[in-house]
Amino acid sequence: MKKQLVVALTLAISSFSFAQKKELKNAEKAIKNNNYAEAKAALSEAEGLMSSMDDKLKSKYYYLKAASLYAGGNGSNPDIKTALGDLENVTADYQTEAAELKTQMVQNFLTKGNDAYEKKDYSTSSKYFENAYRASTQDTLYLYYAAATAVSVQEYDRALTLYEELNTLGYEGVETQFVATNKESGEVETFDDQNMRDLSVKAGTHIKPSTQKTDSKRPEIIKNIALIYINNGENEKAEAAMEEARKENPDDLNLLMSQANLYFKMGKTDKFKSAIEEAAAKDPNNPELQFNLGVVAQESEDLEAAEKYYKKAIELDPTYLNAEINLAALILGRETAIVEEMNGLGNSSADNKRYDELKEERTQVYKSAVPYLENVLKQDPDNLEVTKTLMNIYSALGDTAKFKAMKAKVDELSKG
Repeated sequence: MKKQLVVALTLAISSFSFAQKKELKNAEKAIKNNNYAEAKAALSEAEGLMSSMDDKLKSKYYYLKAASLYAGGNGSNPDIKTALGDLENVTADYQTEAAELKTQMVQNFLTKGNDAYEKKDYSTSSKYFENAYRASTQDTLYLYYAAATAVSVQEYDRALTLYEELNTLGYEGVETQFVATNKESGEVETFDDQNMRDLSVKAGTHIKPSTQKTDSKRPEIIKNIALIYINNGENEKAEAAMEEARKENPDDLNLLMSQANLYFKMGKTDKFKSAIEEAAAKDPNNPELQFNLGVVAQESEDLEAAEKYYKKAIELDPTYLNAEINLAALILGRETAIVEEMNGLGNSSADNKRYDELKEERTQVYKSAVPYLENVLKQDPDNLEVTKTLMNIYSALGDTAKFKAMKAKVDELSKG
């Protein structure tokens, strides 16, 4: 009986082994013939025999299953994710085949991701870029592309997951660029690699070769994490994320500006002002920072400081229209108190004298605002509100010719 039992078990095991190999062989043949449905059916049969497979057969099973789900690049996104997971279970026996499949996958995902991006189908593009990263986790740039394209179509929850993964990885995204100046155009050009740049310099078409680093993408990543938290109503998490990033990069001006913008969106004016002041100290020649300080000062009713900041912004950038508009509005705002006092005066000689003084003050207010408004119109001639304001000022100043010109312009713009 014992001998018969041993023989029976041996036959059973051999039968299982034969069935396993047969199903895997059928799946392998079907995959080679691009018959992925048949391959899946064969693998489904083999799955029931998994418990009796040795490590080599299991490895082959996972490799073939991944290939069948990938389906030569035509698999669905859920199938692709399953396939990538199966490839992680492939052991040494089929590592070479798995690596080759992953390489094919990456190329296919990148091609399709770029095609979708060109068609502005950013949602699809993002998923292909993420798959490319999952197939080649050393290429974290693909994960960054996936997050950036997801946030561009407001897929915020998914984008947050991807950005947080980048943050956990400590992704910086700093790249080395090989540049040289084109002798003919005088423009600095970037080359694919150092060899190409050096060949161009040697050929005499380029001069001044140099190597430079791109800015870190970490400030952008942290900023987007924070902004998504704000969008989700999780302001405390947003603030914590930004503060953590600032601790790591206290001298990063871009990150500081992102923190300032966060405080602005959260309505934390004091912290916004403090961050902008710190940024302005680091970059005193930045007109945008001066403008923002002017806005904060104006909202805090520190009009003298606001005027100083607006004028500094205009000095740094004479084309900064918002600074000129805000400065003109600030100046014209002084008229309110003057008019109120004028209306409260009586008919005494002293009151009449004061009335004339106030009238002259109002005239000077108008005259002070005019240059800024005129400069805005030079750069933005279709600005209806500024045109109306100038028309009214010219009328008050008694400048008939300019009043008529502005009135005609207002009529023209109103028709449009």
